[in-house]
Amino acid sequence: MNALLGVDLGGTNVRVGLVQNSKVSHIQSNRIDASGSQQEVLGEIETLLDKIFSPEVSGIGIGVPSVVDIERGIVYDTLNIPSWNEVPLKSILERRFHVPVFINNDANCFVLGESHFGKARGYRNAAGMVVGTGLGTGLILNGQLYSGNHCGAGEFGVVPYRDGILENYASGQFFQRIYGVTGEALAKRASRGDGEAGRIFDEFGLVLGDAIQLVMYAVDPDIIVLGGSVSRDFQYFESSLRKSLDKFLYQRAALALKIEVSDIEHVAILGAAALCL
Repeated sequence: MNALLGVDLGGTNVRVGLVQNSKVSHIQSNRIDASGSQQEVLGEIETLLDKIFSPEVSGIGIGVPSVVDIERGIVYDTLNIPSWNEVPLKSILERRFHVPVFINNDANCFVLGESHFGKARGYRNAAGMVVGTGLGTGLILNGQLYSGNHCGAGEFGVVPYRDGILENYASGQFFQRIYGVTGEALAKRASRGDGEAGRIFDEFGLVLGDAIQLVMYAVDPDIIVLGGSVSRDFQYFESSLRKSLDKFLYQRAALALKIEVSDIEHVAILGAAALCL
């Protein structure tokens, strides 16, 4: 593999990694001023790219928490960065660095990273569910990343659910909204055998199971890979999640489905770089 740069742009931080031989060999990261102007935030990203960029780099891939016009590389309404309501990022960076630049949203980069380097490798149909402060899903269909016409494919988190949307319940928001506790604090209690913590995780597993069933009915994947901060607590809700699949209409598919937790370090950077492939 040629040297590639993968960029993981979050609402508060940006990380840039040099990817060679399927590994991240060097990383630069920095906090960004999310309240800064469009040009100020762009300058912070370019400064990090300058630190790693070299003549060996043949492409730059960028994952962003937003909707993207993939062909033109325009980023719209970036989460937590108000000034980034419309940024022609691809053309700006290609003029600056003279290599191809590819941009997609962060959930799509996650599943692409898993497809090339992780648990979804070798599967033609896969979903990557990022279960953190929100719920994002990326799709690999027939061996290809599927983003839809407007980069909105896989946005199951915004489907109406109970008194809100699915993301309100099938993400870390569930613990805070319903029980006023963080998932991290709850996991510490569960590790000590706290019965109430275990019950709350069981309830969460049932809700995430509903989200997984929605993915199954929509795209019937071979495997679903979980990522994000909440996925680290999988041991506490795996049993109830799998039990919830007993009510899935097509039990042959439910029994065949693999559910795994990502174990790749820097998967967001790897997935962004894989956009170049």
